[in-house]
Amino acid sequence: MAKKEEFKVDTGENKTEITESKPVCGIIMPISAIDGCSREHWKEVKDIISEAISASGYEPNLVSNADDSGIIQQRIIQNLYNNDIVVCDVSGKNPNVMFELGMRLAFDKPTIIIIDDKTDYSFDTSPIEHLSYPRDLKYYDILKFKDQLKTKIVATIEKAKNDPHYTTFLKNFGEFEVAHVEKKAGSIDEVILSRLDNLSQQVQRLNRTSPPSIRQPFEDIKTDDEFEILQRVHRGISKFIEETGISMIELIDNKNNERRTLQSYLENDQDLCMMCRYERVMQKAINGVLSFYEETKK
Repeated sequence: MAKKEEFKVDTGENKTEITESKPVCGIIMPISAIDGCSREHWKEVKDIISEAISASGYEPNLVSNADDSGIIQQRIIQNLYNNDIVVCDVSGKNPNVMFELGMRLAFDKPTIIIIDDKTDYSFDTSPIEHLSYPRDLKYYDILKFKDQLKTKIVATIEKAKNDPHYTTFLKNFGEFEVAHVEKKAGSIDEVILSRLDNLSQQVQRLNRTSPPSIRQPFEDIKTDDEFEILQRVHRGISKFIEETGISMIELIDNKNNERRTLQSYLENDQDLCMMCRYERVMQKAINGVLSFYEETKK
């Protein structure tokens, strides 16, 4: 179980209070259109799941979410390992969802699987109990489902705490060594410096691999500003993908002018706009970061 994180809050009265963060319940689910269901449908489902999680006393969080701009795959794996409990919606059998569920089950940590009434069970996960909900999201049926999910979350955590032989899946089939994610201790300064160094290396690689036309707009901007622009664009792209469901491949291919949509999204960052000064600088920064992503895939 992940240890609850404590942090200090300044009350402004020369006193310090200790606030304890809520335990986290991760969510694995489709976020873009699949199996005849729109992106809006999955947003509704996410809201339903989140309400049940909150009612059980946990903080709902998509496993792809994080407060930093790290590599999304690394973030997902860390959340899959750290989250106190995970609710996974296998409706539509999204490949990414099934892969992430497999990783969570390999960690053998508390996991609840849900499925809509239009999706068939998968052979490999069928031994695990699935909570079912109606795909049409009928109001009274959903109220019942939310109550069932809330009860299941509380009961699962309670059993995991008190039963030394508890297992979600893995140990039902024999004795296995459970997978774990290595944690390295370090000060916050070391973590920040490490991430900045990693991003700096990415910027340097971008400068080496990108054609001159991508680097040219930065020639009249200070080096520190160039670094900050690329950092902000990188962070903005990660949030854009999470909030819109548009994939990195779609942004790279740009068949439906997704980059223009991305630019409009980034223009909400006033500091970024001021640093770019000209529209072409932002365009080239976007193209440069996406070129780096494309290069790393090869």
